Amino acid sequence: MIKSNTKLEGADRRRFFRIDDDINLYYNVIDAKLVNHASHIKPNILGSCSLSKALDMLTQEAKSTLRRIETKEPEIAEYFKVLNNKMDLIAQAIMLQMSDFVEQKTRNVNLSASGLAFDNDAALNLNDYLEINMVLSSLAAVIVLHAKVVYCKPNTDLQPGKLPYLIGVDYVNIQEQDREALIQHIVRRQMQQIRESKEAVQSGTSH
Repeated sequence: MIKSNTKLEGADRRRFFRIDDDINLYYNVIDAKLVNHASHIKPNILGSCSLSKALDMLTQEAKSTLRRIETKEPEIAEYFKVLNNKMDLIAQAIMLQMSDFVEQKTRNVNLSASGLAFDNDAALNLNDYLEINMVLSSLAAVIVLHAKVVYCKPNTDLQPGKLPYLIGVDYVNIQEQDREALIQHIVRRQMQQIRESKEAVQSGTSH
């Protein structure tokens, strides 16, 4: 019995892991009655962002891995770079034939499996309900979920590119498999950020 409780507490703690990230996110304010619809994952990432944006996000995901390959196997790394350039050319050719596509803004967010905070260009009302679409680049998928606004305050981070308001939300009616997908993305991004930080330190000390 004690073992079971310990396991549950460990699972609950994962919900509060947080990372700062830049993700493709957009939302709509919805009626509270619509919150009964459960969260879900859309595997079609191109329904929420352009082909070039999707490829760029995947390229960013692969950068740290490519640097490690380049250290050990420079010829293989060079081959992957050629493949990446070919993909870029194919994407450009496809986009020249497309008359319209969805391009959403990348936002700075503080993300967890129980809620998130994001910067915004407009204030939202406390207790507003939102439908949020987030592109999880590490999973190449879009998660659609409902959330309730728990705070809206001026953004004190005055760095260039920051939006004037900071919105905090708690997820509502999120399915457990979608929460697990968020946790998986958070863990992957944490590991990637740690690797990038170590590589930056090593690069600085080598000069």
